[in-house]
Amino acid sequence: MSAVRPAAVAGLFYPDAAKALTAIVRASLAEATRWAANRASQPKAIIVPHAGYVYSGSIAATAYTRLAAGHDVIRRVVLFGPTHRVPIRGLAVPSVDAFATPLGTVPVDRDLITAALALPQVHESDDAHALEHSLEVQLPFLQATLGDFAIVPFAVGDATAREVADVIELLWGGAETAIVVSSDLSHYHRYAEAREIDRASADTILARSATLDHEQACGATPINGLLLAARKHGFVPELLDLRNSGDTAGDRSRVVGYASFAFTGASP
Repeated sequence: MSAVRPAAVAGLFYPDAAKALTAIVRASLAEATRWAANRASQPKAIIVPHAGYVYSGSIAATAYTRLAAGHDVIRRVVLFGPTHRVPIRGLAVPSVDAFATPLGTVPVDRDLITAALALPQVHESDDAHALEHSLEVQLPFLQATLGDFAIVPFAVGDATAREVADVIELLWGGAETAIVVSSDLSHYHRYAEAREIDRASADTILARSATLDHEQACGATPINGLLLAARKHGFVPELLDLRNSGDTAGDRSRVVGYASFAFTGASP
């Protein structure tokens, strides 16, 4: 019998009913599509936030509407997200065969998991994935924008940017492989201060400077790893959206920053 990792944050970060979840994802994508530029260009990688959909879903949608250009091409998505609940060394992969959301199950590419486990910084830990939201909240958007695909999910703990980049390099593939890095930006500053911090962080990403720290982005390590890989392969980031919870659904006394980016190059 195949093992499935059940949805852990349905009803918390996003609706737990399929109809309501489909509606909010489709609405977010439709709004993003109305003003997104270069929609036909399939990105190799995206950076997206991972807060509750009411806070950051519209920002994430601006990247997913771009990824939708690969609907008939992308067959695997390599996912990286920071751990929030279980401290780990390196990068953790799950033992399960699929992840569940209210929209159905998403298969895990076990062959690529096996390949990644050959690297010393990668190990298996279902505990690291059991309650982790940074990867799970990306799945409904992927289900809504792609066709037949599998995921290779990594929970990133105490690791170096180079260790992440080496995993990305191993699994880089061609147009059939997309990379998704899940990260919010600054946490719990006042609105004006957060805007300054997050603008500087966005400029660092646009410069492909792998120097972000965890005060700037909770997913700084996987972002920095992606930036190293992007520089090597000549892929260039584009800022799609940069806002914070004070712009979406929260007050402006303690905000969390969000941004979305798409990475494109001469070839996918």
